[in-house]
Amino acid sequence: MLDSALTIADLKAIARRRVPKMFFDYADSGAWTEGTYRANESDFARIGLRQRVLVDMTDRSLATEMVGIPVSMPVALAPTGLTGMQHADGEILAAQAAEAFGVPFCLSTMSICSIEDVRANTQKPFWFQLYVMRDRAFIERLIDRAKAAGCSALVLTLDLQILGQRHKDLRNGLSAPPKFTPKHIWQMATRPAWCLGMLGTKRRSFGNIVGHASNVGDLASLSSWTKEQFDPRLSWADVEWIKSRWGGKLILKGILDVEDARMAAQSGADAIIVSNHGGRQLDGARSSISALPGIVAAVGDRIEVHMDGGIRSGQDVLKALALGAKGVWIGRPFLYGLGAGGRAGVAKALEIIRNELDITMALCGRRDIRTIDRSILDLGDAPASPGPAAFEAVA
Repeated sequence: MLDSALTIADLKAIARRRVPKMFFDYADSGAWTEGTYRANESDFARIGLRQRVLVDMTDRSLATEMVGIPVSMPVALAPTGLTGMQHADGEILAAQAAEAFGVPFCLSTMSICSIEDVRANTQKPFWFQLYVMRDRAFIERLIDRAKAAGCSALVLTLDLQILGQRHKDLRNGLSAPPKFTPKHIWQMATRPAWCLGMLGTKRRSFGNIVGHASNVGDLASLSSWTKEQFDPRLSWADVEWIKSRWGGKLILKGILDVEDARMAAQSGADAIIVSNHGGRQLDGARSSISALPGIVAAVGDRIEVHMDGGIRSGQDVLKALALGAKGVWIGRPFLYGLGAGGRAGVAKALEIIRNELDITMALCGRRDIRTIDRSILDLGDAPASPGPAAFEAVA
């Protein structure tokens, strides 16, 4: 079935048939009206590319660096919660696929497999994403665990001080931990391959939290802990504290405003990710790709700028790079691949994006991904062209 998948949309269709609805919807949803979630995708279509001909297209290279770390292409697997509910041992399988492919994998605080699980099943350093909780002692232990596992970068998420209203999750009754009502049991019963996989693993909880956080010894105590622990008081002072505690490469995720980007550039972090949390937090916020040029113009000479949100193809990756991103993060595309076929499905998603990126780059007349800039974009000189005026850089 994976062999027939040509696009990320094909993987999404397969995953929809294989993953129970409440978990598929968790990955495939946004906040409130989902307007920002949709804009993340649709705004890419407003950006045109310049076709070039009679240029040398041989010896192409997608290799570059993200925060000084060599990558086979400038794409990282974003931290996503409940990844291990898309497929048994999902975080481990995704990390293995990313490692084999030569791109970064970032493990979420809210993962099913723990830091130690992923470390025991991979050979190279991976990255870790941190949510800041009220229990600072737990956060210190979490940072220390990531250091002990050899994680080579810490990604600090800034835009989830409080949880956005996600109607699909509310309607599905999804909670932490999941409550298995008759409706949920029926959803799982109609996905026998998924059920067999989950029966075959011991990893069905939040591995970074249960048994590690105070008063969270089992799933029953997890729900109340998560409701209480996300810290609405998170501030730039906390960023300084975390940077000092971590001592390594630090990436700040969730920047969407130029003023916040300027403050991030002064924080001493190594990179920022222009992101609206996949449209899962503030509905009505700008798409990530439309916010990117202004942020690059404001701080791109002082801090490395990445982006996530709405990437569904290699063409989308190229457009983000042309608008100034030094790296692009994918969440849903690899989750669709994971749900569709485990490790092989994640590899398939990466192959699809790599092939699309490589071919599009060539047709734009470039051979080296490091040379991509705004000159490959069609800025809409012709009256009939929808040129990307909304993506012009503003200081």
